[in-house]
Amino acid sequence: MPPRLSMRWAQSPIASTARHASRPTTFAPQCASRNAFAITTRGMKSVTKHPHPTNRYNHAPNLPVLGASSTAALERKAFTTPLRTGAIALKRGMTAMVDPETGIRVPCTVLQIDRCQVVHHKRRAIHGYWAVAVGSGYRHPSNITRPMLGHYAVCEVSPKEHIKEFRVKDEKGLLAVGEVIGADWFLQGQFVDARANTKGKGFAGGMKKHGWGGQPASHGQSLMHRGMGSSGGGQGSGSRVHPGRPMAGRMGNERHTVQNLKVLQVDKENGIVVVNGAVPGPKGCMVMLQDAVKKPWPDVPPVPAAQAKEAKA
Repeated sequence: MPPRLSMRWAQSPIASTARHASRPTTFAPQCASRNAFAITTRGMKSVTKHPHPTNRYNHAPNLPVLGASSTAALERKAFTTPLRTGAIALKRGMTAMVDPETGIRVPCTVLQIDRCQVVHHKRRAIHGYWAVAVGSGYRHPSNITRPMLGHYAVCEVSPKEHIKEFRVKDEKGLLAVGEVIGADWFLQGQFVDARANTKGKGFAGGMKKHGWGGQPASHGQSLMHRGMGSSGGGQGSGSRVHPGRPMAGRMGNERHTVQNLKVLQVDKENGIVVVNGAVPGPKGCMVMLQDAVKKPWPDVPPVPAAQAKEAKA
């Protein structure tokens, strides 16, 4: 077997100097024996030759916008973002209207806009997007917190029962704070999208909640006619219940949007807007109305600039 190397070389001043050298050094000690060897030590690369950049990202003005940035996300959604704000309405019930030309009976929903005003703005530079906060209804000042009372005092509006945000495409869609939105904000014949919470049904089984057909009523089936049966596989699927498995649970009281509802009638004096078809939610619920995103934008005059009123104030 080959002879073992001695460790005396590591204690020599030459080896210690080579280990702390900034540049690679190769040395071969003068040894008359056949066990002479060469050792190479490598130091760290010079940080002055390849310094780290000061900025982690490149901020040149001619670079393309990153696809995962908030600016790129707004550009992708700009085509389907409404140009103007919406309104908050209350669902009063359903009725029917008869078309005088065709004689067809059309079911419709009656919505009422009650003291709807602009109370706040969301701006791109501060909040990351453009939106208009709209308040509706009335609430007694004793049921409002002091910070909100101060906010309403600055806006010069009465305390509101409901406050919701409506996104707009750009700064041109911002109405002035305190501006009143009535039923004439929508035009007869245009299309709108209605968003509201559906009726709460409480705890419901799988057949009612998901529309299951049920298990067989014969062939030895006992007391499991409306049950869900197996909730997952055995060894093949990991012996677990996979996420998203339909089961029994609370039904309803979820946000739902009905698109492309045609405005059949507008009553400015009473704040009534009649739309075609059904709107989610029970009677008296809050409904958010806005221009339909899948239909052409309505031909309306430009909204008054929000900066004009703010400058006067």
